[in-house]
Amino acid sequence: MKDALAALPHLPRDDDGPIFREPGQAQAFAMALALHERGLYTWKEWAATLSAQIGAAQAAGDPDLGDTYYRHWVAALESLVSTKQAGSEAELARLRAAWDLAAERTPHGQPIVLQAADFGP
Repeated sequence: MKDALAALPHLPRDDDGPIFREPGQAQAFAMALALHERGLYTWKEWAATLSAQIGAAQAAGDPDLGDTYYRHWVAALESLVSTKQAGSEAELARLRAAWDLAAERTPHGQPIVLQAADFGP
């Protein structure tokens, strides 16, 4: 794990490892790690995809204040899932919409929990 973290120089961390400002950031980190462990991509592919997402965002005007890092993380995950054909764009859009519904009803500071109704009829 330490070698993998070394490949991600912009990852917010302290001496103990990654740090997260909110639960969704930890969940995005966990998803990336789980998909890597399942062999969907190499850590080198992950680092390259994340770097490309950050570069594209900066080119589009992202001020890079550190508060958008995990948005880039999720965009990189979506990109790899799509590129590796592990999920379709329609599936990703459906999951994104379900997540947004769950997040809207969740009080600040509480874990976001997806429910069957979030996925629509």
